[in-house]
Amino acid sequence: MENQEPKIITTEDGSHSVYLPNINESYHSSHGAYKESIHVFFLYGLDAWYARNRGKFPIRIFEVGFGTGLNAWLTLIWAEQNQVPVLYHTIEPYPLKKEIYEALNFTQLDETLTHFNGYFKRLHQMEWDKGMPMTDYFNIKKEKTSLQEVQLYPTDLVFFDAFSPKKQPELWTLEMLEKIENSMNPSAAFVTYCAAGHLKKNLQSLGLTLDEVPGPPGKKEMTRGWKKS
Repeated sequence: MENQEPKIITTEDGSHSVYLPNINESYHSSHGAYKESIHVFFLYGLDAWYARNRGKFPIRIFEVGFGTGLNAWLTLIWAEQNQVPVLYHTIEPYPLKKEIYEALNFTQLDETLTHFNGYFKRLHQMEWDKGMPMTDYFNIKKEKTSLQEVQLYPTDLVFFDAFSPKKQPELWTLEMLEKIENSMNPSAAFVTYCAAGHLKKNLQSLGLTLDEVPGPPGKKEMTRGWKKS
């Protein structure tokens, strides 16, 4: 019988991702995990939000899918480098095992970020379901729960990093998107790698204003929606 345990794969930019044989899906794009995260959630996510809302802080971020911890770790670095306080709330019903997250190579990709390497493991090892300050500017709460069950806080920026609608359709329903939209503050943004037509239609029906955003390597476009101020 084929081994159905998660396994590490190397994407085109040299960074790792995790592949799940049981659903034939990986945590990131095969065209580059690191580049995808930077493009979707920072260049067109956090950086774009901050450019519009400079001076509003702490920045409250909600992430659907802690996964490998890459987005959380990069947000910690962003908060420290910009000296802007961030409150980070993330959910993950199926945390990675220690032997997987310890083997991921994200901390080896950029020598200028060596100072932050230790935080990657700390993010994985910290206790679930309790918020804590990780640095002077980064406070995080990880919850081992689902989007259906989680209680949301007021949010400025949503990192929607769930598996694709074909693999996790229950997370992309109008009901789930409405739950998130209800938590979004005025001028909040919703960003995801997905550019499916039904997603955009649902976000527009909830009152979000969408703009055209180029996709990460391997994708023509992504989705970004703004709540009215």
